[in-house]
Amino acid sequence: MHKGIGSSRRPLSRVRGSMRRWFSTQDQRVLPVDIYASSVHALYGDSRSLFAGTISAVAAAGVTAWKTGELSFLACSIALALIGWARSRDMLAYSRRKPGADSYLEARRWEKRYIVGSGAFVAILSLWCFLTFALTDDPAVHLISFSMSLAYLVGVTGRNFSSDQLVTTQAICAGVPMIAGLIIQQNIYYAFLASLLIPFFLSLRFISARLRKTLFDAVVASRDVQMLARRFDTALNNMPHGLCMFDADRRLLVTNRRFVEMLKLDPALNYSKLYVRELLQHITATNRFRHFSSQDFIAQFEERITSRHRQTLVIECNTNTTLELTLQPMDNGGCVVLAEDVTEQRQAAEKIEHLARYDALTGLPNRIFFQEEMERLIANGSRQHHAVLFIDLDQFKKVNDTLGHPFGDALLCQVADRLQRTLSPSSIVARFGGDEFVVLQPLLHSKIEAAQTAERIIRTLSEIYDVNGHQIVIGASVGIGVMPEDGNTFEQILKCADMALYRAKADGRGACRFFEHDMDEKAQMRRTLELDIRNALAQNEFEIYFQPIVDIKTGRTMACEALLRWPHPTRGMVHPQEFIPVAEEMGLITELGTWVLHKACRECTAWPEHISVAVNMSAIQFRRSDINSIVAESLANTGLAPDRLEIEITESVLLEDIVAIQQSLNKLRKQGVRISLDDFGTGYSSLSYLRKFPLNKIKIDRSFLSGIEDDARSMKLLHGVARVSADLGMSVVVEGVETHQQLVSLLQEPSIGQVQGYLFASAMSGPDIRGRLRKEELALERVA
Repeated sequence: MHKGIGSSRRPLSRVRGSMRRWFSTQDQRVLPVDIYASSVHALYGDSRSLFAGTISAVAAAGVTAWKTGELSFLACSIALALIGWARSRDMLAYSRRKPGADSYLEARRWEKRYIVGSGAFVAILSLWCFLTFALTDDPAVHLISFSMSLAYLVGVTGRNFSSDQLVTTQAICAGVPMIAGLIIQQNIYYAFLASLLIPFFLSLRFISARLRKTLFDAVVASRDVQMLARRFDTALNNMPHGLCMFDADRRLLVTNRRFVEMLKLDPALNYSKLYVRELLQHITATNRFRHFSSQDFIAQFEERITSRHRQTLVIECNTNTTLELTLQPMDNGGCVVLAEDVTEQRQAAEKIEHLARYDALTGLPNRIFFQEEMERLIANGSRQHHAVLFIDLDQFKKVNDTLGHPFGDALLCQVADRLQRTLSPSSIVARFGGDEFVVLQPLLHSKIEAAQTAERIIRTLSEIYDVNGHQIVIGASVGIGVMPEDGNTFEQILKCADMALYRAKADGRGACRFFEHDMDEKAQMRRTLELDIRNALAQNEFEIYFQPIVDIKTGRTMACEALLRWPHPTRGMVHPQEFIPVAEEMGLITELGTWVLHKACRECTAWPEHISVAVNMSAIQFRRSDINSIVAESLANTGLAPDRLEIEITESVLLEDIVAIQQSLNKLRKQGVRISLDDFGTGYSSLSYLRKFPLNKIKIDRSFLSGIEDDARSMKLLHGVARVSADLGMSVVVEGVETHQQLVSLLQEPSIGQVQGYLFASAMSGPDIRGRLRKEELALERVA
């Protein structure tokens, strides 16, 4: 119980509540043990007043004994002396023992000892006072005893006020005999004096209570201050930041352990009361800074500490530690300095900045860094010419597709290394992403330097690479823009270099080209064409024309090839070779192809049932869409029989994923759709296609007809391809028949069943093809 009551960690509000209960109940046990021990210590705190009171009382009693000759007075004097001697011994024992402030029982024991000694002394003193009134009528003796007793009681209030029990005991022990002594004199004045003693004793008790409360308030306040000081010291020395505080005279008031550790100061030294410069001298003696000398550090610190606003000072030590000192002025003219170790934050920030301005794969600068460098040159008004070389790797996509992206990444790293070794230190090389690299080269004399650098880059990047045991050969194309003649901004120069690169790749790759102003015009035309294509698709401006495929012997139409046409509202009819490649690059060819398929199927339903429609499908459509689903949906929506639809593919389709293409074509065959190989004999033509893929028809390219009238070898080659195809069960169509002589030559080979070309009909609109087919049907009916 006493352990809980005596806890020294109770909040101030609870302590004051305990004090209120103590004053109301007169019970010390409700007080915290440390405060209660303080009240007991106050009893033993000053022995000088005890000694002075004891000597005065013994002397007064001795004088009355000498004056009256009463032995009882002498006995009282001796008793007072003995009790005083015992109390002095007790106080000496208390001072030697110095009891702790955490034991209620020990404090209570010492309080009782003091009460016993004090009560005994007051009792003898009061007895002596009573005897002087009872045994003598000498006014002088009465005055001495009464004055001595009364004075002693007043001293008790000043010495023993900390114990209410003691004050009460002494007041009773002294008051009763004194009042009794005055009353037995049977004197009205003495009786009046006796009546005044009662409020006097009560006032003594009230005064002692007031003094006791003042004592306890002071003890509690001191206790709280000490506790706050301990907590402040604990918090100060356990905070993660270093801290020190200066007064208005710039003298050090407070510093914590963390500040000493961070600034590598000697922990054994006492730095309090040092002036700013003295402390800074200690700091510079144990630290070396990277960016400024010790004197610079002292000067900058002193300049900031005199400011009326918050200031910061960042110092980098040679120990790879970065500290940030924050100087916060105070209202009284002082200053608080907070030291924070920002090494990790700075390293993280530097890493983030590096990631933001450098390529994570190759370690080269990225587009942001490159743009900043160019804008810095432009802002500085540099008159020196600079060339921007835009580099694109040739055949890099095939490396990713065949070997995988890890090999592609390793190849890019080797490319970056070669570029850095090839270029001069004054040049900047950056990676913009993918396989695009950009170089900023200062030109000392002329543009020829840029061309020489570009050719050196092309040669270097075209050498064989060894990537994880694989021998890889790629190339590079370079476009060059020159600043300031091609532009004065980053965007302008980069656009010019990009257009020059486009020209270099269009000219066969593995070359370099400078920007020319007609490139910009062509680029503008290209952008206009792209915009027109999008608008034409949105406004349904495209049309489908149909070219008949006829039986070579009867001239009867057997099928019609659907051909996309664009009647531009201002440019007239735009040739397919002009807009279809652009639509493929824009990614619109899939949408266009689906539209053509649906329109062609819809048109075919209006033709005679023996006539089919042929629709071209590009490699991009096979790669980016589900051809089988699109074909099935078009047939279902139009009601066209599957065997009346021919899907024409070129050899470029067969160069894609062979397994996937085979599966897709087999699914089309299962739907009943016919498959034709268009433009056979161009590009990478191979007779193995005729065996691997489920083909129904071979369309021999018009190039086989070139010189067929005069070249027997060309005739034999065409007839040979036709026989092989027919022997494999495929029908044969020859494209591009334009003359009767060509037709006569083709009629000599019986395996050729159908022909297509201007000799029979050019491509025509839907209404025109329907009119032609009706005329054919009428003619057949008349013959029949």
